[in-house]
Amino acid sequence: MIRRTITGGLLLLTTSLVAPSALAQVQPAPAPPVEAEPAAAATEEQPPEDEIEVSAPGAEMVVTGTRGPSNLARTAPQVLNLLSTEDIARTGEGDIAGALGRVTGLSVVGSGFVYVRGLGDRYSLALLNGSPLPSPEPLRRVVPLDIFPTSVIASALVQKSYSPNYPGEFGGGVINLTTTATPRENFLELSGSISGDTFTTFNLGYTYFGGDRDFLGYDDGTRAVPASVLESAITGRTITSLELTEFSNSSTTVLQRNRNIPANWSAGLSAGLVVPVFGDGELGFIANAGISNSWNTRDVLQQQGDVSGDVSSQYRTVFTDNRVIVNGLFGIGLEVGEHRFRLTNLYIHDTIKQGRLSSGFDLFAGATPIAGSPDPVLRQSTFFFERELYDLQGVAELDFGDVDVDLRGTYARTLRKSPYEREFSYAFDPVIGDYVNRLGGTFETATITFSNLDEQVLAGGADLSWANAFALPLTLTAGYAYNETQRESTRYFFRYRGPGNGRVSDLVGQLRPDFLLSDFTIQTAGITLQPEAANGANFYEAGLDIHAGYLMGTVEFGAGISLSGGVRYESARQSVTTGAAFAPTNLENDYFLPAATLTWEFAERTQFRLHGSRTIARPQFRELAPQQYEDFESDRSFFGNPFLVDTELTNAEARLEHYPARDERLSIAGFFKRLDNPIEAVVSPPSSSGDILVGFTNAPAANIYGVELEAQKYFPLDFLGGGFFDTRRLFVSANYTWSKSELIVGDEDVAAPIQPLSADPANPVRIVVPADVIFENGAPLVGQSEHLVNLQIGIEDTDSLSQLTLLASYASERTTYRGARSPIYPDAVEEPGLSIDVVLRQGIRIGGAEAELKLEARNIFETQYRERQDYGEAGIIDVNTYDRGARLSAGLSIRF
Repeated sequence: MIRRTITGGLLLLTTSLVAPSALAQVQPAPAPPVEAEPAAAATEEQPPEDEIEVSAPGAEMVVTGTRGPSNLARTAPQVLNLLSTEDIARTGEGDIAGALGRVTGLSVVGSGFVYVRGLGDRYSLALLNGSPLPSPEPLRRVVPLDIFPTSVIASALVQKSYSPNYPGEFGGGVINLTTTATPRENFLELSGSISGDTFTTFNLGYTYFGGDRDFLGYDDGTRAVPASVLESAITGRTITSLELTEFSNSSTTVLQRNRNIPANWSAGLSAGLVVPVFGDGELGFIANAGISNSWNTRDVLQQQGDVSGDVSSQYRTVFTDNRVIVNGLFGIGLEVGEHRFRLTNLYIHDTIKQGRLSSGFDLFAGATPIAGSPDPVLRQSTFFFERELYDLQGVAELDFGDVDVDLRGTYARTLRKSPYEREFSYAFDPVIGDYVNRLGGTFETATITFSNLDEQVLAGGADLSWANAFALPLTLTAGYAYNETQRESTRYFFRYRGPGNGRVSDLVGQLRPDFLLSDFTIQTAGITLQPEAANGANFYEAGLDIHAGYLMGTVEFGAGISLSGGVRYESARQSVTTGAAFAPTNLENDYFLPAATLTWEFAERTQFRLHGSRTIARPQFRELAPQQYEDFESDRSFFGNPFLVDTELTNAEARLEHYPARDERLSIAGFFKRLDNPIEAVVSPPSSSGDILVGFTNAPAANIYGVELEAQKYFPLDFLGGGFFDTRRLFVSANYTWSKSELIVGDEDVAAPIQPLSADPANPVRIVVPADVIFENGAPLVGQSEHLVNLQIGIEDTDSLSQLTLLASYASERTTYRGARSPIYPDAVEEPGLSIDVVLRQGIRIGGAEAELKLEARNIFETQYRERQDYGEAGIIDVNTYDRGARLSAGLSIRF
């Protein structure tokens, strides 16, 4: 689609080619033994295939179970999907977000954010072993799931109907990830893989040097933040030319053309040890460590349109991301009689090193193309984002016959460091005949940003369950949960200026970025660095404290009828404080959240469920904070709105399920959700600089409803004969979700849009406008796809590890942000499209050791990504459009 060489002054911004060593990508899942487990039988009396570990606060599924995935979905009192270790391995995905994207009604948006039933990530709750997780993302309170390698996850449970043992922030569903507690046997496993894609690997990209340890994902001190940065940000003092000599320059500034982007690689090590203790008890240890290093180049067409639909701004931008993920897990599990204890430590370090180069024009801001001349604007940027998650959990599951006591506690912390976010903009001067950056004006600038986020979660809970309560077929559970989340976020933005807040000379302005900011040039030209205060608050603190108690029960009425229900009381205080310059935001609310599910097994292996509940969704910290933040994936700026309120949801679902055999299922479900005050992303019209600013506003109400179909079946192939097919079977799994969402906007409804630059930010005034100025009645919710389809067809051996699986995924178009309606700008809509993958897993023996060979081909038809605005007869504006290559990978794991 787009040539990846951007001409017109390219040599001004690039130097010699660098060729980093080949780096890494996908962490394969642990290989099961070469001898596969027996095939599923036609009756469920056969022993199950796997042990399935599921952690859920206050539920019967807290302990390690022995049911297969289909049986658990059938017998659980709520509607759920479960991905076992084998399910995850079959998909071949390297991270858990990719594997979850195959689940009915789930879609993955952006960098690992999972949408359930078309609802945005704010309506999805992610837990680890039943405990909350902090987020390393400034824009969200939910954690991106693509940072979790599948190698550290034993199972993933998706519960779509609410039960009071889970937190009340339950919109589309809860995603509960469970790490392995204790190994079944002693083992040692080594793994590695290499991969590449047809668009990135061994092709042109743009990189920069950085530091000596960048290939490991850690800064070596090159990007250490000078002391003058904090002082200047607090006092507003200009950083002098002398102080600028403390700043890292060429290693974080020089963007280089690399015509040979290396392949991806990964490596992993896992080990487990089981020791008999206390007679019949077991003490288990499990450890996992891994590293992956991957590259991704995107050649993006970025356009903006005016009111009439004409292209007012257009850039061709090449992004090259080098992503490194380092992960480690250490767990200790103790089983004594019927009691189980678990201590889990999880560490994930995720780094993205990005270089970008763009060329284009912006009519809105005065950068007009000149016939016969290069593009009027040339930009380059270099970034380095380090995200780190540490999670320590302790769980005690005490079984006293009919009485169970579950205790859990967690401390988790995430850090995100983004120092030296550099951006340079050059304007073409037809008189000089070259690109110039005089450090003044809209398109002759040099900026640098330092941002940091620190979030901590302290949570705990206790649950008491009583089976056969009062000598009746009744199970009662009571529980208490506490969750304290604290976040600190800073973003300090600076702009380089010529002497006396003016410009530098034409001669200096023609220098490439590292020479422009060299110590000699800074001193001789009198260049200074000035803090910018026009981007909202530089700093904010946020907190969320939740106290919750619940009571729930399940009763069997006979004739296959059971009722599960209860109520949760949740009291929460949420605050965002930005200091004296901006008024604090405080939300204090108490809720009673009831839920009930009626299950009727009216025929053998066939049942009907009916569910109803009330839940909530709170604004995320960044949506409340008046701080501008740059999303480097979508290349947009976001700004918070301190006047957001909680969203309240009413949920209903009816579901018919049939289980013809173990691990086989057929189901159809209809669901409905009413959202009062849903939070939507809304774009403001382009500013004088041509930038798009996205904010958040409560819409009056919305409905979402839909239908889910799911089928999974095995077909023996022994009738084909020939010996080869005697032990093989065909596996087919398909699901389809149709959902429809509609905003409800009445003539008398009002909304409070973002107010990023209030005249008096310390005393903001809630300004309301008619809601139909911002929202269109009947428009879909942001992020909702009407159609989601997943298909898996495979052939596998029932006597040994041998699987060949074809995987197809399709998601129809969905809105990414709401267009401004005064003047009218259409909504931005993305087209995820169709993706076809093929995964081969083959068990082999190497020197007497069990091994797994895995070959993958992803996105084999190279589906393009497109995000657009449709102006009708005026045409289409490509907001974000780029090609995506097919990815090929080969991995090997050896188990001793």
